[in-house]
Amino acid sequence: MGLAAAATVGIAVLIALTMTPALLGFAGRKALSRKDRKATAAGQRTEPGKPKLGTRWARFVLRRPVTVLLTAVLGLGVIAVPAAGLELGLPDEGSAAPDTTQRKAYDMLSESFGAGFNGPLMVTVDTLGADDPKAAAESVGKEITALGEAAAVTPATFNEQGDTAVLTVVPRTGPSDAATEELVRDIRALSGDIRSETGATMLVTGMTAMTIDFSQTLDDALIPYLALVVGLAFLLLMLVFRSVLVPLKAALGFLLSVAAALGAVVAVFQWGWLADVFGVDQPGPIMSMMPIFMIGVVFGLAMDYEVFLVTRMREAYVHGSSAADSVTTGFTHGGRVVAAAAIIMISVFSGFIMENDDMIKMMGFGLAVAVLFDAFVVRMAIVPAVLALLGTKAWWLPAWLDRLLPNVDVEGEKLHKELGDTTGSVPPAREPETAGV
Repeated sequence: MGLAAAATVGIAVLIALTMTPALLGFAGRKALSRKDRKATAAGQRTEPGKPKLGTRWARFVLRRPVTVLLTAVLGLGVIAVPAAGLELGLPDEGSAAPDTTQRKAYDMLSESFGAGFNGPLMVTVDTLGADDPKAAAESVGKEITALGEAAAVTPATFNEQGDTAVLTVVPRTGPSDAATEELVRDIRALSGDIRSETGATMLVTGMTAMTIDFSQTLDDALIPYLALVVGLAFLLLMLVFRSVLVPLKAALGFLLSVAAALGAVVAVFQWGWLADVFGVDQPGPIMSMMPIFMIGVVFGLAMDYEVFLVTRMREAYVHGSSAADSVTTGFTHGGRVVAAAAIIMISVFSGFIMENDDMIKMMGFGLAVAVLFDAFVVRMAIVPAVLALLGTKAWWLPAWLDRLLPNVDVEGEKLHKELGDTTGSVPPAREPETAGV
């Protein structure tokens, strides 16, 4: 999945840098709207007319940055609260819709043999280091039975070589129940005593054991993965925007939107809030790969929206606009792009909510609300509010870091100089700004 997604993005970028400009070159003025073609043919500029919605929204935020910022942050913070109770796991047939064949089979087995019959544990005993392999395997069975947490423990079955035995343990509870996970941990805790007493090595597998191990693996990888992704993006955004605070704001806003999205997922799919509305038949643990998958997908989209908006702001600022005017300019030219892109992605992800599979439904819901929060709350509200409060300080970069970082010149300042156009090449002196003025 990672390689395919990376290759797709690489091909898309290659097309954008080669084929798209070539096609626009063939199209010429026909790529413009009829109104713009008539205006350019007459040597006139199109009348500005009524300010766009993005322009009006930016001006509203500039007038009330503190109110907008606090409302957005507190709102996302409240939605993110359920994320503190996140429980990871892998969905089983017990969480499927009641009318599906797998759920009917699951219920039939549970009623006939107990819920644990749907997720038996396999205990493997390696007796190569044991003096008496048979006694060692029997000892394992007795120790597990003595725990009193299993419904049944089968006698040990040896392989042809007689050096490995297998026991089947049927829990009293279902595969995704907390009691079954506790049983797995208790059995694994016996391995040290078994080794010291008999010399045998004991290992546990099965659906519940795999869920525990898989969730732990992803938990261990989450922080390094998040640090790597956010760290690289921070460096790239600092390179593009020539600022320290703008990339920092982008990263923190992304973390806030992801936390809020996880909170919404926990509230609906784990706690069962609005379960009937979204068709959740059986609330339970959140799919183990959900957080890391959401972070990967949403982070890419969030940084796209950040670049769409802030690049135009940075360009206006470099070419002489005030910090406040540059925010308005960015929303005037980039607000509709971000809104359209976000609506497209929300619509795509929302389509998966209609699926019967809770895993697919959960992924679609989580990604849809994450894009909703990031695009329309973080990028549209928090970003302009923070930039309004920071003013010119938003574009601050230490002199030593400015010399160290290569200048990619996203704003086209070098092109202006090469064409002999000094307008906007050097920003005029700006008066000190106050947020909201």
